[in-house]
Amino acid sequence: MPPIEPTPVLEVVALEKAYGAVKAVQGLTFQVAPGEVLGLVGPNGAGKTTTLRCLAGILPPSGGRVRVAGHDLAGAPVEAKHALAFLPDEPRLFEYLTVWEHLNFVARLYGVEGWEEKGRVLLVEMELSSKERALPGELSRGMKQKLSIACGFLHDPRLILLDEPLTGLDPIGIRRMKKSLRQRAEQGAALVLSSHLLPLVEELCHRILVISGGRAVALGTLAEIRAQLSGLDAESASLEEIFVRITSAGGEERPEPPPTS
Repeated sequence: MPPIEPTPVLEVVALEKAYGAVKAVQGLTFQVAPGEVLGLVGPNGAGKTTTLRCLAGILPPSGGRVRVAGHDLAGAPVEAKHALAFLPDEPRLFEYLTVWEHLNFVARLYGVEGWEEKGRVLLVEMELSSKERALPGELSRGMKQKLSIACGFLHDPRLILLDEPLTGLDPIGIRRMKKSLRQRAEQGAALVLSSHLLPLVEELCHRILVISGGRAVALGTLAEIRAQLSGLDAESASLEEIFVRITSAGGEERPEPPPTS
């Protein structure tokens, strides 16, 4: 018997988002499986953050369908949002809650049992153990980012949406954060990672979705995308080379349209 394909954690079909006459996202269709890390890349203004906010239920789509862990985001928003975490590039914190109180607040929102033990493990993982009583104003930019990520991880989301997650982190923090993201994927979470740090995307992501002008222009593994472009070294062309080729204003070659799944 052929192997049974895992049910996708995230299913996106014909996603659209328009602001008046401006179409920020146009017809995106893709899936992300358990344990998969999908890289979302594109030039400035391509629609990456808008896409993530639509997937997180922060922005209502103008068209299409989003399902998270089997729940339709429009029809069952509470269930869908309970299964995901959205980690924006700019941490959103409460100025009058300490680090530990942030975790307590999130645990109460999501009904996390045994949150104290989970919280302490996360603080060690994020190097915040000595900052339990600190307010956000006492934290560095990188520490705020780590606190935001700790809050997002606390309820063990099945889908993790990350918008430039390494902003503000030092080299050691970046290394440890990459390890944390790999661990979540190994534990079965699906990740969508948007970043301009293309070496990071190339290192962590199993597949890559390249968008430009709100449209998908490439979707697949690095090897699959390389194979669709002529004039590239099939073995060694980097994601940066591929990105420049298919998003350059002067570039005329594009891969074949990505598959619908």
